[in-house]
Amino acid sequence: MAVETLEPTPSQPAPAARRRPGKLAPKPRSWSIPKTAGGWIILAVCSIATMGMLVPVYVIIATALSGSTGAPDFFLAFPDAPSLDAFKGAWTKLHGSLANSLQITIPAALISCLIGSINGYILAKFPFRGSNALFTVLLVGMFIPFQAVIIPVFQFLNMLHLQGSIIGLILVHIIYGIPITTLIFRNYYEGIPSAIIEAASIDGAGIWATYFRVMLPLSIPGFVVAGIFQCTNIWNDFLFGFILASPAAWPATVTLNNLIGTTTVDYSELMAGAVLVAAPTVLLYLVLGKFFVGGLTAGAVK
Repeated sequence: MAVETLEPTPSQPAPAARRRPGKLAPKPRSWSIPKTAGGWIILAVCSIATMGMLVPVYVIIATALSGSTGAPDFFLAFPDAPSLDAFKGAWTKLHGSLANSLQITIPAALISCLIGSINGYILAKFPFRGSNALFTVLLVGMFIPFQAVIIPVFQFLNMLHLQGSIIGLILVHIIYGIPITTLIFRNYYEGIPSAIIEAASIDGAGIWATYFRVMLPLSIPGFVVAGIFQCTNIWNDFLFGFILASPAAWPATVTLNNLIGTTTVDYSELMAGAVLVAAPTVLLYLVLGKFFVGGLTAGAVK
């Protein structure tokens, strides 16, 4: 009987994995000179617009640095002997009000963002009967002017014995900030897949456990966007601070307005005060600007 021998067959290399067709990673953009007439026109318009926005900033800084010598004859001229005396005088008059603004802005922005985050989470992921109507009512609060509610708010704070205090201003800004923060977080949570909520539910997490353990860590971009909006609006507020606060609790914007004297105006000190009051919000945008732009469109899955 013939015995057949089996010869080992040479191993064939495994076929290379096919790459799925897709878009290549975008190359970083580099600045280049326009090559068309339309490109030059756009560049010229953007340059003129930039100059138009920077000229007032330059005039404010130049006037603030002019010191006791007064502003130059030509508004675009830089002072011959720059001085920081105006900044020293403005700081002496504004440092207490700047501290008041910080005490008002930070807690009011944080609390209103947290409340708006909870509202947006419930409205986006756990809608109930009438939730859309409730959301619409909340949005109406964004369009109510301050002047229309100032008297009822004054009476409400007076009833709570909070009129004229920093706590009263914090409460007002929290309530007035809930509509915009709710809108921001509801739209943000709408972009997060519901599968994340379902997976947390399968693991035994309830509504609040899911929020604090899953959704809240994913909400940093939303908090950056809402926080910048709230900090800017609260810091720049004048009407509520002027009417609802006592002189000891005045924010920086009210005290800055009072730097204008009844008979004379020290423009150097006034412009220096404007720089000091505007600096915190400018720094906020410079530090968190890239997070702000990314947070407008960010989601949980990319």
